[in-house]
Amino acid sequence: MKTLLLIRHAKSSWAYPELNDLERPLNKRGEKDAPLMAEVLKSKNIEPDIILSSPALRALTTAKIFAKVLNYDKGKIIIEKTIYDSNSKIILDLICNLDNNIKTAIVFGHNPDLTYLATYLSSSVFDNVPTSGIVCIDFDVNNWKDIQKNPGKLRFFEFPKKYRK
Repeated sequence: MKTLLLIRHAKSSWAYPELNDLERPLNKRGEKDAPLMAEVLKSKNIEPDIILSSPALRALTTAKIFAKVLNYDKGKIIIEKTIYDSNSKIILDLICNLDNNIKTAIVFGHNPDLTYLATYLSSSVFDNVPTSGIVCIDFDVNNWKDIQKNPGKLRFFEFPKKYRK
């Protein structure tokens, strides 16, 4: 059994036009939503074996917030350039090449790639994975390479609007 979580970065700020896209920080809503959703994930007893993140500041900041709440060593987050500047097929290849000792993997990234992957891998239809959205998919396989041939089962789809007061 393998579990994959696809998490879109929290809401980012457009307040600093001088920054390039990789440098955009979270905005106030993102700073509130990321810890909220990390707590939601913690309540589901998810314990990641690996966390992969886009190098974009908004994704890496989101990953670090989740790591802290999940008691995952922030220093072990793997920054993967291809999550930022490629496409869903390349990200899928990255996941398929994970070590098979890893049971639970989390990928922090961007749309539209995460929405495409969530739809492709779960056989569910996702119009949009919103910022701070979490898609959890279980696969009845022993080898990460086999997730392409065996659609997973959507365990849950969580997003901030479900929890905002």
